[in-house]
Amino acid sequence: MNEKVLKTLEFDKILKMLSQMAVMEVTEQQILTLTPMTSMKKIIETLNETDEATMLVTKKGHLPIMCSRDVRGALKHAAMGGMLSMGELLGIAKLLDTSVRIKKYPDDTKLTYLEEHIDSLYDDNSLRDKITSCIIDEETMADGASGELNDIRRKMRGASNKIKDTLQKFTTSTTYRKYLQEQIVTMRDDRYVIPVRAEYKGEIRGIVHDVSQTGSTVFIEPDSVVELNNEIKRLTIEEKKEIERILMELSSDVSLVSKLLEMTYETVILLDIIFARANFAHKYDCFKPIINNEGRIHLIKAKHPLLDRQKAVAIDVHLGEEFDTLIITGPNTGGKTVALKTVGLLTLMAQTGLFIPAKEGSTVSVFENIFADIGDEQSIEQSLSTFSAHMVNIVDILDRVDGSSLCLFDELGAGTDPVEGAALAISILEFVRTMGARCMATTHYSELKLYALSTDGVENGSCEFDIKTLMPTYKLLIGIPGKSNAFAISKRLGLSDHIINNAKNHINTENIKFEDILSDLERNRQKAEEEKKRAQNYKKEADRLRREMEEKNKKLNEKTEKIVEKARKEAKDIIDKAKDEADEALTEIRKAQRMKDEREANRAAEKARQDLLKKSKEQASGIGNALFDKKTSSKPPKTLKAGDNVQIVNLNQTGTVINPPDSKGDVQIRVGIMKIKAHISNLKLIKPPEEKKPERRVYAERLNKTMSACTEVDIRGQNVEDAIYILDKFIDDAMLCSLHQIRIIHGKGTGILRNGIHQYLKKHPGIRTYHLAAFGEGDSGVTIAELK
Repeated sequence: MNEKVLKTLEFDKILKMLSQMAVMEVTEQQILTLTPMTSMKKIIETLNETDEATMLVTKKGHLPIMCSRDVRGALKHAAMGGMLSMGELLGIAKLLDTSVRIKKYPDDTKLTYLEEHIDSLYDDNSLRDKITSCIIDEETMADGASGELNDIRRKMRGASNKIKDTLQKFTTSTTYRKYLQEQIVTMRDDRYVIPVRAEYKGEIRGIVHDVSQTGSTVFIEPDSVVELNNEIKRLTIEEKKEIERILMELSSDVSLVSKLLEMTYETVILLDIIFARANFAHKYDCFKPIINNEGRIHLIKAKHPLLDRQKAVAIDVHLGEEFDTLIITGPNTGGKTVALKTVGLLTLMAQTGLFIPAKEGSTVSVFENIFADIGDEQSIEQSLSTFSAHMVNIVDILDRVDGSSLCLFDELGAGTDPVEGAALAISILEFVRTMGARCMATTHYSELKLYALSTDGVENGSCEFDIKTLMPTYKLLIGIPGKSNAFAISKRLGLSDHIINNAKNHINTENIKFEDILSDLERNRQKAEEEKKRAQNYKKEADRLRREMEEKNKKLNEKTEKIVEKARKEAKDIIDKAKDEADEALTEIRKAQRMKDEREANRAAEKARQDLLKKSKEQASGIGNALFDKKTSSKPPKTLKAGDNVQIVNLNQTGTVINPPDSKGDVQIRVGIMKIKAHISNLKLIKPPEEKKPERRVYAERLNKTMSACTEVDIRGQNVEDAIYILDKFIDDAMLCSLHQIRIIHGKGTGILRNGIHQYLKKHPGIRTYHLAAFGEGDSGVTIAELK
């Protein structure tokens, strides 16, 4: 791409904004050198990387880059056998730490385009930990870096403490205190000294290391600590040698993997650039464009990225489908030049792998060259010299333009005689079109409006202007040529009608008719635009009402499901309780069976079981019906006493009062063999039921049916829940018949039904033991159960 064009379209400012999204300083510098790509494959690949990085930033936050130092020079030095400084080694440790963190960063997120980059990172926890355990900061080696270093520093601390103790005697002694300028111990030439007044320097034997600027103080090393200071000096030399040995060892470790570390560093820079593009997209509300190489541009709600996002007016632009040349007309400062720059700049951004500030679905083409002739001045005060400068640039463009080019001309043909300028502009546009290039141009010339109306492949466009406010709206309108609005503006500013009408007489009839047609088109367009907005508002309101209704229905369904589920649970609890009480009743009856007449006991047992089963079903049904019964008009009784017969309204069950209501209004009621607690407000006083004589014939039929119970039950084809229901009743009948053994045919199948039945039998109080049938008698498809 031409460097001048990049500057004209302010691409350098975009790169500056992008560089601020990077973490590393070296990345910032590389971003500033980026240029648009022309390979469609590479552009799509880069955009896909940006897209994946944008998704990761949304889910995981920023990429964890911990390194800031450029370690490439240090790595080359280590590879050549050189010794690295503590700061350089810490920089390499941070690179290794960054590598480890980036590898963990995606977590379980499946990647396609970034996976190869992340997998190529070299991570070495052992080397990283070795460096960080030896080096505390850029100036300090840890005591534990080696046993030898630890021993040397221990000796240095011991000698230092002895010196301080010795010199402390000078500072605290009444004999020597008067000789000292201050009661302190200080350092000169890496040796411990004390400050002595110049007039008393002969009173303390030792070596003078320094004199103050005024000469009033001399810094003396007393003879008593000379040897200890010498010892510290010797240990300091040993310490330095040991530190250099450790640094050399660490540098040698780094040199073994220097190539891998260098490639890792380059990959981290690449990832920093990719995630800078992702952060740019987040910050400036950009979306991924659709890329083609057919010259098609379709920008939806596009904004110039350098304008205030809150104030900038979004534009819709399309080019390269129905037409390949767009001529934009309209008043000065109306947004024509901004429209040109927006198209050019967003195309450059897309070809650099950046998302663009336009809505999703926007399409951008790949161009080998983008040419722009856009001047800085927008006024009508352009001179001949300006025209010449523009023409030099246009001549250069026409020499290089081809079918893979995008040309942007601002005020084409301006700065010279209008007739000649318009003719030149048309001729230039015709040449560009014959070369197959896509082109956008702005102009004030009416001749170019007519040219667009009469030429296939050329379309008019305009920047909207509000006559009422005398201000441009900056909206780009495709298909409608713009008006200068000079007469309307002048009239609104107070120019007399006489002068305006006189001015119109100087315009030929055809031009007046043409302007009138443009005025009619504009009025019709504005009316259609208002109707469109009204329809959109109606649609938004309808969508809002629909969403509200769907939300209400959803909440209502959820509430209904909860009520039904609660009812099912309550019904199941009551049925389970009734079964337990029935089992207890049957156990008592079987005891009586052994003591009384067997026929009477069986009859009583059958009656008890049938009554309990009926009661359980009625109670379950009552709960279900109560959920939907909204009739609660019956008045609760004022008083209740033990023995009163009542109806429990919400359960649709009758029972007998056991105790009067307590202080809270709760009443204990017997319903069959169960005791239920209900509030008095949920009760209705009823007459006691009339006693009926038992029908012997019914009981006899039931007894006969019971006595004829079979010794086996076939539950094949049932699910576990239905099978247990059938088996439960069968076991009751078998126990009433005093059977000792039953056969349960459940089939082999997958074993789910067999396992479910075995779990049920294990918990049943009436089953002593159970086992699978013997070979030839059903095998694993039949279970034999022994009754108690």
